[in-house]
Amino acid sequence: MNASATLAGMTPLRLLFASWYTGLGGGETALLNLANALDPARYELYLLVPREDQLSERWRGHGWQVHILPYRGASTYFVPAIGARFPIVSKIKRLLREQQIHAVYSDYHTLPYALPAAERAGIAALWMCHGWWFHPKIWQRDFFRRPAAGFAASQAVQRGFLGEPPFMSPEQLPVLPLGVDTERFNSSVDGTTVRAELGIASDVPLVAMLARFQTVKGHDVFQAMAKQVGEHSLQARFIVAGDNVHGVSADDAYKARILAAAQADPYLREHLTYLGFRDDVERVIAAADVVVCTSEFESYGMAVLEANACGKPVVSTRRGGPGETILDGETGYLVNAGDSDALAQKVVTLLRDPALRQRMGAAGRKRVEEHYSALAMARVFSQTVERLVAQD
Repeated sequence: MNASATLAGMTPLRLLFASWYTGLGGGETALLNLANALDPARYELYLLVPREDQLSERWRGHGWQVHILPYRGASTYFVPAIGARFPIVSKIKRLLREQQIHAVYSDYHTLPYALPAAERAGIAALWMCHGWWFHPKIWQRDFFRRPAAGFAASQAVQRGFLGEPPFMSPEQLPVLPLGVDTERFNSSVDGTTVRAELGIASDVPLVAMLARFQTVKGHDVFQAMAKQVGEHSLQARFIVAGDNVHGVSADDAYKARILAAAQADPYLREHLTYLGFRDDVERVIAAADVVVCTSEFESYGMAVLEANACGKPVVSTRRGGPGETILDGETGYLVNAGDSDALAQKVVTLLRDPALRQRMGAAGRKRVEEHYSALAMARVFSQTVERLVAQD
């Protein structure tokens, strides 16, 4: 298909989004948000995943095509020359040609296959780096210097990936904040159904956390914080939404430990409820007075921005993305990771001051609209795609 004719508006651009992750974590939610924010008259969207799961189900729900090609995601120790010889590369190349794809947008774990496939098919390739821990090895650095457009989800991810000193220019991996669906997450969402479901009256203080089960998410810190809030004689309730969406066995073991600890503690057993995976996280947020993030580190922290988009103040650990997206004292509070005392103090401050909650929530909504919406992400993404396709 002629790229110049496509750019002239005769034919929509066909984009293939490739993701090894198939559940619905923050990165996959952001991927759906981006796709939904792209102009449907300008783009035709396709998804490549190794198996059916939550992401493919949601993708099809939008009327977009899904392609299943089983493969194992590359580890952080992948060898580019070896990965390029894997059979999945030829399969992806065949898919690109059969569907007449103009550009591929890949995650880190699929990039060692998607990039050589795109190069052999003669089309553009883009990718998003979500992990600050993806430190390229010496034998991988030339691979990441190749002419694919890369983005980092946050400054923390960019710094962690490039290293010190950076092995390539930061301009080759610019920060592109992941976008929030500001129509779905807004201050008019009704959370009363969630409170009714849990038997929590409208005047009972409610603190929420949204996180999948993974050791870095700090569920144990959240539980310690909840008990400390209870010591202030506040009749507060606490809810946690999320599950092991990626099916990792170590995360299942961690989940079992956390749930057992909650069940064994008399206060937590009465005041804390684990909701599991929820499709209506916007209603969970709307039901809460304060949203908390207790992660040891967040590459980005989509949940805290979704909370701000709903007009809710947040109390979050500062390490990683939230330290960039949350304005301490304006849209929420930032504390050091693992500090349940500081978390509890800030939560109590907010629970006791409705006017402060309203002021911080409104400021958070405004900040998300200005800097972290899916539409803002889609604008930058579209400009990059158009430039790369025009060069082919």
